Amino acid sequence: MSNLDEREFGYTARDFSRVVALIRAHAGIQLNPSKEQMVYSRLVRRLRACGANSFREYLDRLESEPASPEWQSFINALTTNLTAFFREPHHFELLRQHLVARASQDAYRIWCAAASTGEEPYSLAATVYKGLQGDTRQVEIIASDLDTQVLATARQGVYPLERLESFGLAERRAYFLKGRGPNAGKALVRQELRQMIEFRQINLLHDDWGLAGLFDAVFCRNVMIYFDQATQRKILEKIAGLLKPDGLLCVGHSESLHFMGRLFKPCGRTAYVLHPGAEDVRMGR
Repeated sequence: MSNLDEREFGYTARDFSRVVALIRAHAGIQLNPSKEQMVYSRLVRRLRACGANSFREYLDRLESEPASPEWQSFINALTTNLTAFFREPHHFELLRQHLVARASQDAYRIWCAAASTGEEPYSLAATVYKGLQGDTRQVEIIASDLDTQVLATARQGVYPLERLESFGLAERRAYFLKGRGPNAGKALVRQELRQMIEFRQINLLHDDWGLAGLFDAVFCRNVMIYFDQATQRKILEKIAGLLKPDGLLCVGHSESLHFMGRLFKPCGRTAYVLHPGAEDVRMGR
């Protein structure tokens, strides 16, 4: 590790190793050595906020206060939240087809497991709204994330107009209200979409996710890349237990479930359904 003279705070190889161990233990996130500078730039604001004089002092405080609210700020600072409306658009078309084929069912439930600042769950809501021609009374979308700050942004549902480039003009008018006065240059997601979504904080490492019932579709995209394979397997086994027999699972463009072939089989590009023998696998038969 380089120890640059211009750094404001003391930051050593041991400090970076401690951060790597702490974020893995609390959030399951794997940081490789190339993230050394990123860790410094992300956490330096937390040191200033806490009045710490070095990374060693900051990390000592964290470890000595396991119930401190600073733990959430630490996790928030190191969580990557790259997102956009209709990112990987093939998944939304697949969802629309899946939804329409099951429109006669009593309810349709979706879990978005990496909600970030809300673009993905609102894209899901827009897909559902269009697919069901506005009749969304029997639709439930649970959108979760580890980062409390991005969830707060998602709940507001307010975005700069330039973020809406994925929507045509008619869709913008259907799904957003244009801000005026102090909100000029921004748009608010319409209530018709917002009312479908419940935002929650969920840590995928926790044993209890607090999710009741089964889901028709789970979007867990660009999440597995942050975990080692043992952790991935554990999470995917739990997701399998939450999917309906004909449920849909969508993962990120660089993620593959080839090592989970006993539970999932491909049904499209980075999309999966439960393997016919998945129930036997889950029950240990």
